[in-house]
Amino acid sequence: MPHEGSLIEGEQPVLILHPHWKTILRPIGVLLLLAAAAIVAAVLIPFGSAATIGRSAIAGVAVVLALVWCGVPLLRWRTTTYELTTRRFRMREGILSRRGRDIPLNRVNDVSFSHGLIDRILGCGRLVVESAGEHGQLVLAEIPHVEQVQSTLYQLVEEEQQRQEDPRLDER
Repeated sequence: MPHEGSLIEGEQPVLILHPHWKTILRPIGVLLLLAAAAIVAAVLIPFGSAATIGRSAIAGVAVVLALVWCGVPLLRWRTTTYELTTRRFRMREGILSRRGRDIPLNRVNDVSFSHGLIDRILGCGRLVVESAGEHGQLVLAEIPHVEQVQSTLYQLVEEEQQRQEDPRLDER
């Protein structure tokens, strides 16, 4: 989610993205396998006085494993955002602690993308943003609609360069 208070005057959000949904396919698959294994294990416990304790233990272990193997990747996916505004490209990530990087559009030198066959079918890819500065290059994997994002980012960079050259464009 964009934080309107963190935008500078005259800056507007253009695109707000999370990594592509394919990044959560593995955790969802693990969750399904874990649920199936827990059900099979619970069914294989013979009936008796210890059966309730055994089934409860299996359920408890399954919940803990689900949180670690599935919950954390899902939270990581949900809390990672890429925001393209009229003035900068912003990346934010982290569950408990947050990290961020902002690249002003007037410092972007090159924007490129790549995607393989599976990525093309799923509509995602890798975006590379090269900027002037000490960090140089930002490589972002699993960007949804990567060609559209690259095109939009390039267009915004061009508009920012024109605005820098002619400040009167800012008044429109």
